[in-house]
Amino acid sequence: MGQELGLGREEAPYPDADLIFVTDLLTPDERERLAAARSFYQAEVRPLAVDYWNRAEFPFELLPRLAAQNLAATGAAATSHLLTGLLQMELTRADTSISTFYGVHHELFATAIDELGSPEQRERLLPGLLALEKIGAFALTEPGHGSDISRMMETTATRSGDEWVLNGTKRWIGNGAMADYVLVWARDTADRQIKGFIVEKERPGFTATPIENKIAVRIVQNADITLTDVRIPFTNWLPGSRSFRDTNVLLRNSRVWVSWQAVGQQLAAFDVARAYALERRQFGRPIASFQLVQEQLSRMIGNATLSLSLMVQLARLQESGRLTMDQAALAKAACTTRMRETVALGRGLLGGNGISTGYEMAKIFADAEAIYSYEGSYEINALLVGRAVTGISAFD
Repeated sequence: MGQELGLGREEAPYPDADLIFVTDLLTPDERERLAAARSFYQAEVRPLAVDYWNRAEFPFELLPRLAAQNLAATGAAATSHLLTGLLQMELTRADTSISTFYGVHHELFATAIDELGSPEQRERLLPGLLALEKIGAFALTEPGHGSDISRMMETTATRSGDEWVLNGTKRWIGNGAMADYVLVWARDTADRQIKGFIVEKERPGFTATPIENKIAVRIVQNADITLTDVRIPFTNWLPGSRSFRDTNVLLRNSRVWVSWQAVGQQLAAFDVARAYALERRQFGRPIASFQLVQEQLSRMIGNATLSLSLMVQLARLQESGRLTMDQAALAKAACTTRMRETVALGRGLLGGNGISTGYEMAKIFADAEAIYSYEGSYEINALLVGRAVTGISAFD
């Protein structure tokens, strides 16, 4: 099975594919932590991913081991933004689905509680979330509204004494089918502002229906969510969420996280393609010795390295407090475009074996489509960049 999955010998002077020595920018302690995390991801996450991906099931037994890695400390308050991004990149390099699960849970749900929640909400919820004993989901998108959700959101929240009453539907909610808590974004019928509300899965009127037959991130338990007169305590409202503007930091940072995913996805494809090229023999020698194969590998690592270089600069902007949505949109659009070419090159390099998940590349190739689409499609992010460089909005 190890040979099938491309987990064989490393025969290259750059086993981590870091040709520009990005890890030299880290402190010695950070380099040690990154190396330990990558070792864990490759040893504990990557080997089980294909089987669970094929079955579209989640490996719940992995959660205690993930929690033991102290992954929650990847938040900006605990580490440099560069180390945070590299850890996200390496988790995606091992498996996109587990990376997406964790990103939704921590970068969106837990971070929203930490940044927008009340002291009581943080004290009550964060310990279980950070220990992965409780799982969170982030419900923003609706069946009829994705890119225009800030203007057209239909889900409502109505104040009723000491409660809120929520009604509406949500679509493509990552972790939604397995979450203990769902952060539902709804329009307050009193002031028409969009706010965030914590909804426990056992609330009457709340239903989560798993989305089946996906071709990407199949381990992630996406759901359609329906809220029919769901009553929650008034204190389930995140007091830091008073309008859609309060989500901007979360959405900007999630675009950065997904851009790091796009780098990790390219490195995942390169890892499999390089190992395969070294092991696969045709005409009596490894195909890695053929000029066209080397050219393809060169383009793959070139795309990944260009994307990585851009993300290093975004980490610098985050550290200085100068990062805006414009730069996050540029990174999401540019890195995912390069990613699509890279995974296609990798799939082609494996020939017929590239369409079998048994060789990993088919899963990597398919999962890239999810990264390309979520957290703002390429087109939407391109238009945000277009507005930034022309001063003219294409949305109006």
